[in-house]
Amino acid sequence: MNKKFFFLLFLLSIYSPLKAQIQLSKSADVSIVTAGPGEELYEAFGHSAIRIKDPVLNLDLIYNYGMFDFNQPNFYTNFAKGNMIYSLARYDFKYFIASYRRDSRWLKEQILNLNQQEKQAYFTFLENNALPQNSNYRYDPYFDNCATKLRDITKNVLGDKVFFNENAIEKGLTFRELTNHEIPWNSWGTFGLNLIAGTKLDEQATFEQYMYLPDYVYSSFKNATLFIKNQPRELVKQEVVLLSFKEKEAKTSIFNPFLIFSLMALLGIYITYKDLKNDKRTKSFDFILFFVTGLIGCILVFLWFFSTHSTAPNNFNLLWTFAPNLIVAFLLLKSDQKKWMQKYLFILLSFLLIIPILWIIKIQVFPITIIPLLILLFVRYFYLSKKLLTFKV
Repeated sequence: MNKKFFFLLFLLSIYSPLKAQIQLSKSADVSIVTAGPGEELYEAFGHSAIRIKDPVLNLDLIYNYGMFDFNQPNFYTNFAKGNMIYSLARYDFKYFIASYRRDSRWLKEQILNLNQQEKQAYFTFLENNALPQNSNYRYDPYFDNCATKLRDITKNVLGDKVFFNENAIEKGLTFRELTNHEIPWNSWGTFGLNLIAGTKLDEQATFEQYMYLPDYVYSSFKNATLFIKNQPRELVKQEVVLLSFKEKEAKTSIFNPFLIFSLMALLGIYITYKDLKNDKRTKSFDFILFFVTGLIGCILVFLWFFSTHSTAPNNFNLLWTFAPNLIVAFLLLKSDQKKWMQKYLFILLSFLLIIPILWIIKIQVFPITIIPLLILLFVRYFYLSKKLLTFKV
């Protein structure tokens, strides 16, 4: 029994090195495979992978850099810290296409116009990357993901011979604009992504940086040129529609952020109106308002200073989700208030007035859905700044 077990381990240990020594036949093809969006947030941008097919060797493999495991140790802690580990998985293409057929997502293949040496170089590179000691990488949704890997591998293998034509796409878009084009503005996913991202997302992306999105990988390869002895030829020699499902349209929930935040703002303004009319203060409302904004602010501070998320620093959403509000929330439960509280409220009002300036000059573009919340905060802060010290104890 033990001998069989160790023999199996031995076979597994030599499988990958032997596989890497295989020489592809002249019938082999290397392809970029692009998938349409799915229904989950992490599927909303589509997917990219590399396929190597050799009918002579009965070989048909997909190299998928988009694999992650929810059951990894400390998965959610690592995700919060920006230490998200993704892996390259190599497996039979039939399983890959079956999963997209099951999800009714379109799938397109771009067969690359490569010579035998270039095909072999792709295969050798991918086989080496698929080794257990090389397969993991730290995922970054904008700078190191399943789509950027294909761009980087192609440049690594083909070097100066490949030329991506940047004139074929719209220029000057920021990372935030590119992201918001892919998902509805009034969805919880869009709100969350824009809430936790700072000014890095408002920088203009270079042409190559566009390729963090699978759609731009597809279009960039489609318009790319490969130079052989200074003679240009198209990088993609053939396009094949593998699955022709209609692209899934992103859905917005009935209970979308703008509706929920608008209802919250109306309720909060109504409470403020009643407080003004009755010359009182609803302490529970103030506690909830300050506690929630402060708690969100603490999360954003953590992401900025204690995580490795590349887009978390310099996040001016902290102007309305002010972290000290978490402590002030408990102080507002008291009936008698100190004079410094008025100065604190003046600071909060000043922060709110800075937001539209930053927004207009595009230092940071904020989620549109927070406009009702900003109005509510301004109304409530202004009311408290004028009346806080005059309430009857």
